[in-house]
Amino acid sequence: MKKVFILIIMLISVVQSSYAFDKEEQAIITLYEKINPAIVCIDSQVSDGISCGTGCVIDKTGIILTSAHVVDTGENIIVTMSNGQDYKARILYRFGDNKDIALLKINVPMELKTVKFGDSEKIKVGQKVLAIGNPFGFNGTLTQGIISRIDYAKNRIQTDAAINPGSSGGPLLNKNGEIIGINQAIYNPDNNISNIGIGFAIPINLVKDFLIKNNAI
Repeated sequence: MKKVFILIIMLISVVQSSYAFDKEEQAIITLYEKINPAIVCIDSQVSDGISCGTGCVIDKTGIILTSAHVVDTGENIIVTMSNGQDYKARILYRFGDNKDIALLKINVPMELKTVKFGDSEKIKVGQKVLAIGNPFGFNGTLTQGIISRIDYAKNRIQTDAAINPGSSGGPLLNKNGEIIGINQAIYNPDNNISNIGIGFAIPINLVKDFLIKNNAI
């Protein structure tokens, strides 16, 4: 009977260990579960079809930060929350050209989860980063990589975290879950059809400064 009891304990231990995560994995899982409710999918009717992208809720009343090229001047913008709920959005501010920033507003009956801004002046090449977005419509996709390069002349953060069409407007996050950049574009030789590990984000400090100067936040 004692041997049977010991065997059962050993089997339980094996099952438990098979579901255990190391510290880094658990930290990423916890971060994703905390941040993802504040990340939305954006579909905008534009002149040549539907533009799809990602957004970040920056105010609990329903203000969303995204890339200007995602919404263009679209009149019919639908925001889909992580729980699948759809809301019609209107453009509050749109800053095109090299700024590529837009703020949207949705009317919601409850307070929303929000993201937290980090400090992009403190980033270093080689540090680990995470991206959450809706590549090709696969909403809530999490990818991981590093900061590959910082282009100070063009104010762009280069990363090898997978960014694909539909990821624009989504957050580039540090290990603390703070936004250090807004994912904007990819570079590759096949006309931006797929990702080969060269993606770019706008530093969040540039975004914050521009929004403050224009009384957008």
